[in-house]
Amino acid sequence: MSEADALLVDATTRIFQDLCDPQTVNAATDAAWKAPLWQALEESGLTLAWVPEEQGGAGASLADGFAIAGVSGRFAVPLPLGETLLAGWLLGVAGLDSPTGAMTVAPSRPRDRLTLTSEGTLQGRALGIPFAGSVETIVALASQDGANHVVHIAAKDCVIQSAPGLSGDGRDAVTFDGVVPLAIAPLPDGLGENCLSLMGAAVRAAQIGGALQEILTMASEYAQERVAFEKPIAKFQAVQHNLARLAGETAAAVAAASSAADTIHTIQGLGDAAFFEVAAAKIRAGEAAGEGAAIAHQVYGAIGFTEEHILHRFTQRLWAWRDDFGNESEWAVQLGEFVADGGADELWPLLASR
Repeated sequence: MSEADALLVDATTRIFQDLCDPQTVNAATDAAWKAPLWQALEESGLTLAWVPEEQGGAGASLADGFAIAGVSGRFAVPLPLGETLLAGWLLGVAGLDSPTGAMTVAPSRPRDRLTLTSEGTLQGRALGIPFAGSVETIVALASQDGANHVVHIAAKDCVIQSAPGLSGDGRDAVTFDGVVPLAIAPLPDGLGENCLSLMGAAVRAAQIGGALQEILTMASEYAQERVAFEKPIAKFQAVQHNLARLAGETAAAVAAASSAADTIHTIQGLGDAAFFEVAAAKIRAGEAAGEGAAIAHQVYGAIGFTEEHILHRFTQRLWAWRDDFGNESEWAVQLGEFVADGGADELWPLLASR
């Protein structure tokens, strides 16, 4: 991590420590804490980090944005920061200006499709859109006559069916039929219809890695404090084994997510190399999310599921994030098809080049 990256991570961490401490948020009786947090994120340029300066953003690097996503995972941030980053990136690559305020993106599932009619209206329905019911702007990919377009949509113009999702943050169904976008621009050459899925999966992998790092710290500290049979449960071999497994899952998820982010940042594109890295990262992070959450809850016992405890804030989001932008099964199918299309002779060079 460069010095600039470290400074960004520290600044982002301080904002979350001051305004989004998981214990404070968990104990809050209303949502009054959200406005000051979002204001601080906007004033720091974090929400539009991936938007070029000439389009009203911070002009940060792709690596910076993934670092921000990782920190948001460490605090289980229940706001559409990752989604706003993605929306800003999509508007930016299409040359469209980004509005202020919270945004989300669509579609968030590989099998959902939106189309743009010759009259300039949208058709289609997308499920599982994060935070759709609580944002002002939806940025989407829509196809027209085989070409892909970026569309800027006012959320109030859509029909939104609210659903809390596993995390309670909202995984809403959005119907776009007849909606007239506020702005439309063609997707640049070199970016296909899978670009949003790739970037979204990379962001989710970074968030999963961050959340796993935090629950590893929490579970390890709890095991040192919790006493059973007159000694800390961390002294028991079974608990030590589980914590070691959790550490391994965390390390694997963080390494895979970091590798995917670094590849996207380095090659400045979303070609085959990025696909291979992102697919592997989303698969491995998704597996780690399931295993890691189970281990953490086993260490804590029933207390981790209670409303008063913060563990569920992390694990419920892990379960939601593993499904966003394609779960591990969907990515495994795509990765398998990619490797099969390359043929047996290309497999080893592909692996050795990573």
